[in-house]
Amino acid sequence: MTAFETKILARTVSADRGATALLIALALVVVAVHSAFNGNYGFHRDELATLDDARHLAWGYVAYPPLTPAIGHLALALFGTSLAGFRLFAAVAFAAAMILTALMAREFGASRGTQLFVAAVAAFAPIALMGSSLFQYVAFDYLGWVAIGYCTVRLLNSQDARWWLAIGAAIGLSLLTKYTVLVWVAGLGVGTLLTPARKWLANRWLWLGVAICALLFLPNLLWQWQHDFISLDFLRHIHERDVRIGRADNFITDQFLIAANPVTVPLWLAGLYFLLIDARGRRYRLLGWMFVTTFVLLLILRGRAYYLAPAYAVLIAAGGAMWQRGLERLRGGVATIASAASWVLLLACGIALGSLMVPVAPLHSRLWDISAKVHDDFREQIGWPNLAQTVSTLFSAMPADEQPGVRVLTGNYGEAGALNLYRDRYALPPVISAVNSYWLAGYGEPPPQQVIVVGYSARRLAELFEDCSLATTVVNRDGVDNEESRDHRDIHVCRKPRQPWNELWLQMRHFG
Repeated sequence: MTAFETKILARTVSADRGATALLIALALVVVAVHSAFNGNYGFHRDELATLDDARHLAWGYVAYPPLTPAIGHLALALFGTSLAGFRLFAAVAFAAAMILTALMAREFGASRGTQLFVAAVAAFAPIALMGSSLFQYVAFDYLGWVAIGYCTVRLLNSQDARWWLAIGAAIGLSLLTKYTVLVWVAGLGVGTLLTPARKWLANRWLWLGVAICALLFLPNLLWQWQHDFISLDFLRHIHERDVRIGRADNFITDQFLIAANPVTVPLWLAGLYFLLIDARGRRYRLLGWMFVTTFVLLLILRGRAYYLAPAYAVLIAAGGAMWQRGLERLRGGVATIASAASWVLLLACGIALGSLMVPVAPLHSRLWDISAKVHDDFREQIGWPNLAQTVSTLFSAMPADEQPGVRVLTGNYGEAGALNLYRDRYALPPVISAVNSYWLAGYGEPPPQQVIVVGYSARRLAELFEDCSLATTVVNRDGVDNEESRDHRDIHVCRKPRQPWNELWLQMRHFG
């Protein structure tokens, strides 16, 4: 290497370090902003189930693989049941995905300014705004897909087959987060077969990557085998429910609304063009086929629209490089004006979306009402302490000699998680439920003598018990209309099951 080339390389490395430092700073700002508002409202029903599972670590759960509860366990150890603390790692996951998206843009030749723009596009995606405000597997699944994409870009650029080790590790960890990553992996396989990347099929590094993936996933696979692959029954039920109630109906149109910020649709379309058609993107055809295959599979399988959202990171990164080349062709101040206009449009739309998808609106304000029409995630965070206090009042009024034989039976995981969360505060009896992993935990020994029942209809209880009576009604003191206040207000007390508890429990199992 000549002295001149050495100087150029040193400048490039320095520039890359400076850009990375800026990206990390931006990520920290994003995490700080989300953390500032993530303590508002209360736990979402999905978070309550994960919070409960985080207290009982295992290699598998009915509704999801074990990684998300394991991260939740760490959050509990660090922050207790702090709402903002529990959600911190979700915000960090999306911030990390934002950095990886910008680094992919760098691999496509983007400058420092373009990398920052791409990072902002990723941060203002609807799925990122909402996902950073809830502790769900969505955040870690998103990061896993983006990490696989980033490692694949590095593989294609460097032609270093050792990147298959990182790809295998990323896939293995993603399988411990959410099984839908398999469609992304199928896209990787198709892209490999259809492009010159198939040369690596005979390379030992690819198969070592497969081995790493298999080793990481093996404990969860063994757990599934030990539990008769119960998660397959769960996934089948949830998919049939989603299709039945229309959650998969708008798959194509929602790609333009929730996968990325709507004003950035031209950006990711340009990225798709670059990866599939543009001659300059020939090296990256694998990524284009990877996206198309995943899109087609989810469309055929009738997946929900947001499942594909993390795949857009690759398109946004490639589109960012195309955006930069377009600006470079403009003369004089036109490029500056176009760049500034792009930033203003992105920030305006991002702030507007953020006001609806980040928990900032006061209850019953105009902004709250608008947000409630867009989605129901905030409404489902309200009222859980009311439920716990109502059950506590009912339980404390029972005769003291009967209380040891009482259990609280809930119809859904949100109710079970909430009552377990507030159990010590309100001196509640043990909580049981026949949904998801709660069913695997059982009804306890000795079997309940009577149950305080939340979330069941009177008709269903008449099928299960000989003696049931309406005991009280839950009132949502905040006046928020949600699933609990609308559909599950009645609390019953039931005795005399129509079958022995071991038989009744088998009959009661359900998924949600």
